[in-house]
Amino acid sequence: MNFFKTFLAGVLAFLVGSFLSLFFWLFLIGMIAGMAASIGGNNVSIHPGSILKIDLAERIADAPSTDPTANFDLLSMRPTPQLSLMEALRAIEAAKNDDRIAGIYLRPNGGGGIAGSAIVEELRAAIVDFKQSGKFVVAYNESYTQGQYYLASAADSIYLQPQGGMEWSGLSMRMMFYKGLMDKLDLKAEVFRPTACKYKSAVEPYILNKMSDANRQQMQQLINSLWKTLASDVAASRGLSFETLNRMADKLEATLPEEALEKGLVDALIYEDQMDDVFASLGVEADPDGRYNYISLGAYASQVPADLRFKAPQVAVAYADGGIVDGSSSNGSVGGNSLAEKLADLREDDQVKAVVLRVNSPGGSALASDVVWREMELLKAEKPVVVSMGSYAASGGYYISCPADVIVADKMTLTGSIGVFGMYIDPIAALKNKLGVTIDGVKSNASAGMGTMAPLTPLERAAIMRSVDKVYETFTTYVAEGRNLPLEQVLEIAGGRVWTGEDALGIGLIDSYGGLDAAIAIAAEKAAISDDYRIVEAIDEPTGLAAILASLNIRIRAALRDPATETLATEYRRMCEALSQQGIAMYWPYQVDLR
Repeated sequence: MNFFKTFLAGVLAFLVGSFLSLFFWLFLIGMIAGMAASIGGNNVSIHPGSILKIDLAERIADAPSTDPTANFDLLSMRPTPQLSLMEALRAIEAAKNDDRIAGIYLRPNGGGGIAGSAIVEELRAAIVDFKQSGKFVVAYNESYTQGQYYLASAADSIYLQPQGGMEWSGLSMRMMFYKGLMDKLDLKAEVFRPTACKYKSAVEPYILNKMSDANRQQMQQLINSLWKTLASDVAASRGLSFETLNRMADKLEATLPEEALEKGLVDALIYEDQMDDVFASLGVEADPDGRYNYISLGAYASQVPADLRFKAPQVAVAYADGGIVDGSSSNGSVGGNSLAEKLADLREDDQVKAVVLRVNSPGGSALASDVVWREMELLKAEKPVVVSMGSYAASGGYYISCPADVIVADKMTLTGSIGVFGMYIDPIAALKNKLGVTIDGVKSNASAGMGTMAPLTPLERAAIMRSVDKVYETFTTYVAEGRNLPLEQVLEIAGGRVWTGEDALGIGLIDSYGGLDAAIAIAAEKAAISDDYRIVEAIDEPTGLAAILASLNIRIRAALRDPATETLATEYRRMCEALSQQGIAMYWPYQVDLR
């Protein structure tokens, strides 16, 4: 394991070193441009009769970005606006009561996108709530992916380009398996997994060539549950039945624009310039030049006044966004010690009356998860703690969630995966047979250097398995205590099995459906401050060279937007995460893609 971690780190160090001199001046430009873009956003004016345009050119992420140049893509030299889910929700809520905003124009053609199925679900709910103001919501696009259409289905009317298209074919989840590759390379994976954890599938790509029967069963139930949520919401909005939408998907009956119109998925086939007529029919007045005043979601969010009631009691929102790792947080990961320290600070802050932990994590290190679990227990003893689950809060993500007073999840959240594993990659045969490298050494005791470039002995395997079994016993016990469930019931729904939020409610893993807003409201109610409170976010900002290097990593990856490249990059990231897990892990890396 250490060999692969060192090897991958060396490759990344080489790449960073090679590109650093080339891109350094671009960083300076990017930093200045990013700052300018942020400052410039504060000068946007909003005219009466303005239309809030949500075009997804702005990437909407689960947690606030800590990257100082996040608003600038250094490879394309163009601004790449992004905002957090909290900012997006606050903006839509403010627009609901803003007399200057006539309505919302959904135009989901931007290249920014939405990071996760739960964000789509929560944005859609916010738009549905916006409609209670009586203001219009209309959607237009040249073509709709299923995720885009799911969001657009919240609109009063949906329009499609006459030569466009509609993707309505159902959802899928696929896994890549590396067993054949590892065999060719003479690499051997040894997996340590409790017998009960037959659903713990993160290790399967390294030991199997296809899904196990247990994993296929859980994946099928997951995808069916996700599809039921998505299609049922669309059915309710469009006045169609779930059965009808299911048939359309099975038989690909709504691929062409004319078919989408005939089947009732869209209301008209028009070109974008004809949207002017739609806005006119809705009573929106154009300016003297015949143009309509649009304001982007990001620009409008920058105009939402900050809550200056500094003396008001606070509901603090902290974030666990990314894989859980030992030690400190780094870009895209949740350090167990870092998050625990942040929670401790909130526990000791007298102005903070309740805490919401937004968890969007596949899990990771069992030890780091336990460090956070302990601080969650201490925090709960002092003040109310509510967990808001994002697109996934599985394995270690559920471990850190289970102590909360209340757990709120979206219906499309993937959660549970109450299980554990250990994995050791034996590279000795690969080094000898492929590279001609052999290893020899000395040791003071029989098991000295266990797991470092030497085959495991039966005694060592037994020791690792005892540790794995202990962690699983601890995990299930914590869930039973935190969720107030009999241990026998927890064991029935554990075993590493993953559940959607839709199914998790009925088995006691969560308390209610809802997004970040719902979790904040529950936290305020439990702290008895519902009538007067202020929301604060507990986030850290990187500084100095660390911030620049973090930015390099983000922007290069963000520029790789070709679908095939993204798929390979995602698989590479998953493989690196799995191979870099130190010690015993609680990890489930898969989530649904609605594109």
